[in-house]
Amino acid sequence: MASYVLWLHGSGDSGPANESIKDHFGDTVFQNTKWGFPTAQSRPITVNRGAVMPAWFDVTDVPITSKSVRHEEGVLKAVKDVHSMVDKEISNGISPKNIFICGFSQGGSLAIASVLLHPKTLGGAVVFSGSMPLNPTVKEQVSPEAKKTPILWLHGTDDQLILFEAGESASKFLQQIGMTCELKTYPGFGHSLMEEELEYFATWLKSRLQNGGEVIQRKRGCCSVM
Repeated sequence: MASYVLWLHGSGDSGPANESIKDHFGDTVFQNTKWGFPTAQSRPITVNRGAVMPAWFDVTDVPITSKSVRHEEGVLKAVKDVHSMVDKEISNGISPKNIFICGFSQGGSLAIASVLLHPKTLGGAVVFSGSMPLNPTVKEQVSPEAKKTPILWLHGTDDQLILFEAGESASKFLQQIGMTCELKTYPGFGHSLMEEELEYFATWLKSRLQNGGEVIQRKRGCCSVM
């Protein structure tokens, strides 16, 4: 079964620097999985005093909380770029339900925005230490098909860059608009990508592919798993 995993890096990082993530996916179920590791365009980042670095959109303040100001213009432009990557794979014959958009930090934030605004039901979005980069009014733009896309959200409770409450708030928002979201909480973890998280991601993704992309929860909603 052909599948596609698009991995979106955090600000200041690059796609190739994250390719070792594939090492966690050695099971035969992933033998036909194609990976994408794009690198964001370099741009001045306000919070870093205008320093130029790869980033999907600008960041104006940290830490990021559930109340942080959302600069949607840059996010929406990045979403269009992600949709172009995804739609290319669909046109090449990969089922939308076998396409997964994933990312860490800013990349995770872009992943959830991209899934919410894509017109089709995708295989899932996996957010590592991200936040909701769109205002609550985005719920009016989420299609019934997009609401069927399952979400896995992983977040450390000691994250000082994107606070845990930002992830928790985003999970509740997804529940309120009728989406399925699993919030995987990691006590004591900070703002970093940990082995335990990648192992859980591999298990989650394997279960989706083995079940033909179908959501195996009995009903929609968010659940917190320690």
